[in-house]
Amino acid sequence: MTPDQPTAIAATGLRKSYGEQTVLDGIDITVPEGTVFALLGPNGAGKTTAVQILSTLIEADGGTVRVAGHDLATDADGIRGAIGVTGQFSAVDNLLTGEENLLLMADLNHLPRAEGRRRTAELLERFDLVDAAEKNPMTYSGGMRRKLDLAMTLVGDPKVIFLDEPTTGLDPRTRRIMWDAIRGLVAGGVTIFLTTQYLEEADELADRIALLDHGHIVAEGTSAELKRLIPGGHIRLEFADPDELDQAARTFAGSTRDDAALALQVPSDGDVNSLRAVLDHLDVASIEVTNLTVHTPDLDDVFLALTGRPTEVRSSAGAGHQSAETTDTAADSTTKETVR
Repeated sequence: MTPDQPTAIAATGLRKSYGEQTVLDGIDITVPEGTVFALLGPNGAGKTTAVQILSTLIEADGGTVRVAGHDLATDADGIRGAIGVTGQFSAVDNLLTGEENLLLMADLNHLPRAEGRRRTAELLERFDLVDAAEKNPMTYSGGMRRKLDLAMTLVGDPKVIFLDEPTTGLDPRTRRIMWDAIRGLVAGGVTIFLTTQYLEEADELADRIALLDHGHIVAEGTSAELKRLIPGGHIRLEFADPDELDQAARTFAGSTRDDAALALQVPSDGDVNSLRAVLDHLDVASIEVTNLTVHTPDLDDVFLALTGRPTEVRSSAGAGHQSAETTDTAADSTTKETVR
């Protein structure tokens, strides 16, 4: 975040408990305008609870919140007028057609009739739902329902959008279509607060990522910054003959050699300075390398190292498996109508 970049979401000391279970224990969140912020965490970590507090759906036990310039304590209506929410579960009304769902949202946002119809037509076109506009959403595929769900969120032209696991259960192709839609929103200046169960999704979309565990944010930064927190990164060097490998092994103390592959692993955090240092050493020693690759820990490694337990956040390979956050899901039956 640059010093002059406006802040879209600012939460300080946010706390929430359910009985004796503390879900959020004084967390701080800052999200600059026009960026994507991803909140990751194990099942039941409180991601959905954080979204519900920030979007005015439930009350916090403590802390301060400002969203889109409005203070939650004194101007919750101002926040509601500036945001959109797409929850874990679809808010589509199956008794209406796709077009009627969008027109209903236009009415709930108090848009004039002509403006509501214009906005509806625009969103149907934008999300490639024109041919399905007069059909019941029960006949839609999962991807089409999700696109309609997001389109309904956009009817009010929100400045800040909360996306709570927006691509859960979607196939890889449809998920990437949703990613493109999210990127388009951000390019237009919209701020996205994203919770997701897909590590690849956070890696692809988020400008900054925070990891929530046991009520605390245990790490925050860009994807690259988080990966550099974890040991195990290295630069792999491959050689044409054993002599070059021997010379490189003597040059790089602490490296690990693979004689069968004529390769050497040099510890590295993967940043540019580290790579430049390795190349400089190779040049000074006149060592010829046939191939060089940089390997850094992925978000799975970060998750495991920082939470001390196997990841419950899914990679895209696990897209077919559903999960629910125990504490969060109990309070997640609210629809877009409530937000508005």
